[in-house]
Amino acid sequence: MASASASGDTNPTLKRCLAVLREARNDSEQFAALLLVTKAVRAREVDAKTRRQIFDAIGFTFPNRLLTSRQPPAGCPEHTFRALGLTLLACFCTDPELAGHSQILNKIPTFNDILVSPCNPDSTSMIDDVYQCLSAVMATARGPRELVTKGTVSALCQAYVNCSYGSDRALTLLLGLLAIAEVKCWQRDALHLLAVLSKLSDDFLKAEDMSKFELCEVLPHFIPLSPPLAQDSQGSECLHKLYKGLASILGSKLSQSQRDPALKLAACLVQACGSEWIPAGSAGSKFLALLVNLACVEVRLTLEEPDPLEVEGKKEVVTACYVLIEMGIQECLREERSLLEEVQKMQLMRIMEEAFGAVIFCLRQVKQEELQDPFVFASVRILGAWMAEETSSLKQEICELLPFLVHYAKKLFKEGSPAASLPQPELVSTEGSDIPQDALRFLLPGFCHLTAEDRPRDILISEGAPALLCEYFLHQWEVLTSKPESLTPLTNTEMSLQTACGIFLNLVVTVPDLVRRDKTFSSLMDMLLKSLPILLPQKDHLVLAANMATLGLMMARILASSVGEKSSHWQSCTLLCTGRDWGLRGWAGESKRKGNRSNFCRWKSDQTKNLEEQGICRKFSREAHQRVLPLAE
Repeated sequence: MASASASGDTNPTLKRCLAVLREARNDSEQFAALLLVTKAVRAREVDAKTRRQIFDAIGFTFPNRLLTSRQPPAGCPEHTFRALGLTLLACFCTDPELAGHSQILNKIPTFNDILVSPCNPDSTSMIDDVYQCLSAVMATARGPRELVTKGTVSALCQAYVNCSYGSDRALTLLLGLLAIAEVKCWQRDALHLLAVLSKLSDDFLKAEDMSKFELCEVLPHFIPLSPPLAQDSQGSECLHKLYKGLASILGSKLSQSQRDPALKLAACLVQACGSEWIPAGSAGSKFLALLVNLACVEVRLTLEEPDPLEVEGKKEVVTACYVLIEMGIQECLREERSLLEEVQKMQLMRIMEEAFGAVIFCLRQVKQEELQDPFVFASVRILGAWMAEETSSLKQEICELLPFLVHYAKKLFKEGSPAASLPQPELVSTEGSDIPQDALRFLLPGFCHLTAEDRPRDILISEGAPALLCEYFLHQWEVLTSKPESLTPLTNTEMSLQTACGIFLNLVVTVPDLVRRDKTFSSLMDMLLKSLPILLPQKDHLVLAANMATLGLMMARILASSVGEKSSHWQSCTLLCTGRDWGLRGWAGESKRKGNRSNFCRWKSDQTKNLEEQGICRKFSREAHQRVLPLAE
């Protein structure tokens, strides 16, 4: 036997065995040499260098022949040679470099075949070796891509659904692959993954022990963002089982360790399906109200009297609660087919107001070095969702927080932020912006409301928000025009531009002196004049064109009164009115086709009245009115 240190350089016995292994002339001699090697070393005492020497001496040719051999020795099981070949490959895979070798990667189809083949007591060791090989391959750089493209996801799904030997290891590997390449997995093997989700949801509904809560941790990995589960009959059945299972859990008395996984699972379902997984009717409305209520309570308990260590450990579940609260906001605002009754909406709005008080309190404690924390971003994002819809409550607290919000948005916009985020979904994607964490996009709707009021508007101006918004506007315009794929209707970028136009319009109407003295608005005016000719031919962007043209008209009137700027800016009114006219024509045509003439005419009348009250280009407004109205008739 070898001593405690079995290095090939210091163990003469092993050295001789390796020499015999290299010089073997046939399979019998290689078998004998392998037996000598096993006698010369103990597996647990072999260092990496010695293990590599053994592998180099064996090579891949011998295991390859063993895998393809179909003639076992007399009296031996059918898979004897194949089992030995897999054992050798499993040993090879203990070396990370060899695990990514092409000779291992091209065996992936063989591994898959073994997983889906009928299992008998003689083949369990083969399956163990296969799982060892697959685990080692997945840990390499190329491994996950090779596994997905060569069908391992399908094989693992079948092994788990069929409850084959080692199915728990199949589930572990699936979780790993989904964590690395979720989109690719669902694109290639959606049906098999749905089968796994169906089994998991069925087990979740039936479980009456702690495994129910363990499944709460597993299930989110198998809930895809695309394609939507609700559009598939099997997916809809899974959602119904998950709803019933969660209703059973959340309606019971739970410890924190039991409640947190359930809230995270519910948030994952909301992120993937909105509220569609919750059935209409009394039971569904009570469940939704309970869900939002629990989320608000969790936020308050964690953030109102924060213990730094406790908050750090609860960030993931609190962020999941933010997703549930945002769903609550949306349901309270929904007028048609809402799951909630009016009484429930009023109750939830009061409860959510208390939760947002805790969020504001938490944000006021944020230190400079914590600004890059993804949890801070999640807190700002959910507060932005509240500010966008609820303008009357917590006004004093929000005004006091505005300097922080402007500073935070400016820091993320100017310096960028890490792309890493909490392992939880968001209701709103970041598609359409190349800013890793675009906090300003979520704050724009709230800022639009606040700039219509004196005190918050003064705070925003004093904190430099107009200059920041102008830079952001220019940046988003570059994003919209530089990426061909972004020239589609209603991207996040376009929505941000439209909302920013609303903020600027509020400033132009309420503080015209700011427009005259702040060079920011001259730069914005120049950008509008250059942008409209590009924007007008794009029929999918007519609403944005109308917004930008209207903003330009109102700014032109103010800037035209400035010394030395009258001629150039007043001449620009012709282009701006033409752009506004184009936008109105497009909008009128759309309204006519959709049968919304009355809505359009009401909008047109309000807009024309507002412009004429401001004394802005009455002639152009009247002409636009006369030209556009027939289009809607």
